[in-house]
Amino acid sequence: MRTRDGLWFYVFISPWLFGFLALTLGPILFSIYMSFTDWDLFQAPHFIGLGNYEKIFTRDPLFWKSVGNTVYYAFISIPLGMLLSLWIAYYLNKKLKGISFFRVLYYLPSVVPVVASSLLFVRLLAPNTGLINKGLALVGIDGPNWLLDPDWVKPALIVMSLWGVGGSVVLLLAGMKGIPHELLEAASIDGASPRKAFLFVTLPMITPIIFFNLVTGLIGALQTFAQVYIVTSGGPDNASQMIVPYLFENAFKFYKMGYASAIAWILFLMILLLTLLVFRSSALWVYYEEGRKHG
Repeated sequence: MRTRDGLWFYVFISPWLFGFLALTLGPILFSIYMSFTDWDLFQAPHFIGLGNYEKIFTRDPLFWKSVGNTVYYAFISIPLGMLLSLWIAYYLNKKLKGISFFRVLYYLPSVVPVVASSLLFVRLLAPNTGLINKGLALVGIDGPNWLLDPDWVKPALIVMSLWGVGGSVVLLLAGMKGIPHELLEAASIDGASPRKAFLFVTLPMITPIIFFNLVTGLIGALQTFAQVYIVTSGGPDNASQMIVPYLFENAFKFYKMGYASAIAWILFLMILLLTLLVFRSSALWVYYEEGRKHG
């Protein structure tokens, strides 16, 4: 029986396994080799050992600026997005008339293509004609030059990132709907207020979903590309330049494919390290029901 189950396992994963071996593993191994070469796409690769990595770590201040911008963006946008999605999910979990309409309304932005939403925010954040600055002017606030000011361009990108929290909201809402009613009822009988019931019952029960949102949000934020490439192109004065757009420029603008491959592997190691740290920390704050942990 065990042998038969194992056979079916390999049958079902065979399409993915074939795709990985035929289409993914080769490029991965090739990019590792390319990171140790000087290659411009037109001539044969020239092996230079650790030359690309030495340049990245010691002679490329723009790389470190892109790392700083990426970390700044990730470590502010992720907590804000998680808090906002949790707040929205909490209120969308109420039993109110017409609540389904608002659930759809909050989810819709997350399915809008990133190119369309980026172009939308170019208009919204325009200094003189944008709706955001016009709204601020109504309350007597002189809005900044969001995308043209080095001090405001990263906050503008963070505001853009909050546009798509609907996907996280749906997952959190599903988690809240899956909490046994008996637990909330017992908390109410014990005299817990709605606020305490949320903090001590609802929140611990949805920590696996919060953990999932954190990991996927971290990986996505560190790989931010389209928003920067479309909206700011890394400007002004490289104030919004991030790792993946910088990698792309080196590969397809300056034709430094070997150098871009080295940047890609450094980014991979950064994501791997931060993801492992999040996984290690999960034992301290993620709650799993005993049945789910061992079942």
